[in-house]
Amino acid sequence: MSTVRQIAILGSTGSIGESTLDVIARHPDRFQAFALTANNNTEKMLSQCQRFQPRYAVMLDPESARQLADGIQAAGLNTEVFSGIESLERVASHAEVDAVMAAIVGAAGIRPAFAAARAGKLILLANKETLVMAGRIFMDLVKQNNATLLPIDSEHNAIYQSLPHHFSGNLAASGVSHILLTASGGPFRCAPLASLEEVTPEQACAHPNWDMGQKISVDSATMMNKGLEVIEAHWLFDAPPEKIQVVVHPQSVIHSMVAYVDGSVIAQLGNPDMRTPIAHAMGYPERIESGVPALDMFKIGHLDFEEPDFKKFPCLELAYKALAAGDNMPAVLNAANEVAVESFLSKRMAFTAIPEMIKYVMQAVPQNEIDTLEDVLTADNLARVKAREWLTRLQ
Repeated sequence: MSTVRQIAILGSTGSIGESTLDVIARHPDRFQAFALTANNNTEKMLSQCQRFQPRYAVMLDPESARQLADGIQAAGLNTEVFSGIESLERVASHAEVDAVMAAIVGAAGIRPAFAAARAGKLILLANKETLVMAGRIFMDLVKQNNATLLPIDSEHNAIYQSLPHHFSGNLAASGVSHILLTASGGPFRCAPLASLEEVTPEQACAHPNWDMGQKISVDSATMMNKGLEVIEAHWLFDAPPEKIQVVVHPQSVIHSMVAYVDGSVIAQLGNPDMRTPIAHAMGYPERIESGVPALDMFKIGHLDFEEPDFKKFPCLELAYKALAAGDNMPAVLNAANEVAVESFLSKRMAFTAIPEMIKYVMQAVPQNEIDTLEDVLTADNLARVKAREWLTRLQ
């Protein structure tokens, strides 16, 4: 491994990608952006290439790649531009890459994450769908190829920090009673149930604590985000569903906790800023400066906790059911949710229709075993077909 760690950022123009670049900029002696990738945000990608001068830039969309290549040439940069999913896989598994920040939102991030695992990379995993849709086969791939997996989600990173340093993957052997996964409750935690029918995309995306992209903001508003994190926690820490308890904590200061059999509860606290878990994973096992201000306990004053309301947030219950069912059901849940959120954001259906669509799709798609990535993608595709059928009937 080179002295300066070479980083491939999958999804560099998103919020996680930008935070990762911010940490890299603070430590130019430790990290170099080797490859940057995005979907179609050519303007932001060109700006990032000008500042960080990666060897490669990949746009998933071919036309965006052509536009970026023109901009790169005009700017006199040496960055090579490629397009397509195969190019994402290529940079994720490149021999000179030391670590891969897997931060592409949605199912599109699965294949490059798999490529990084096959190549035995250090994977900084921010893409939920890889574990939600293909948890067992991805974790098997990580082990088989001696890859290293560090979670970036603030909650899972907090759990990782709160577990014993040499956690073996066995909760009971480590004296762990259960995991406490915290949730902010989103913007509608205190809203009357009846008012949710009229929620607009703008309201759903106005998260009280975190600055996130539209999709993840809506997931937070429905608490599907927490449901997906329950599934992730199951695979990351080999935790059965009944050992993962969701706790609504509106201040978003405690990012998650681990309860031990002796009655101890160890928590990780910090300001709600993704640069903290990113810096933790990038510098691990060392601690490096992230740019996040120190937590002011006196300013916070108090911390609140509530049980989640499954009646107001049925998406969370649907996620628990998908995890309990196993097989292709988490992949079906995820795909249906992606279509539902996209439909809500484009104002084709109501906020409260999101769990209705997901429930329908989970009942409409037959349960099948997942043994390969192709099985995952088949389940994903069928769920999307059923979701669009439901949407057509709705309209």
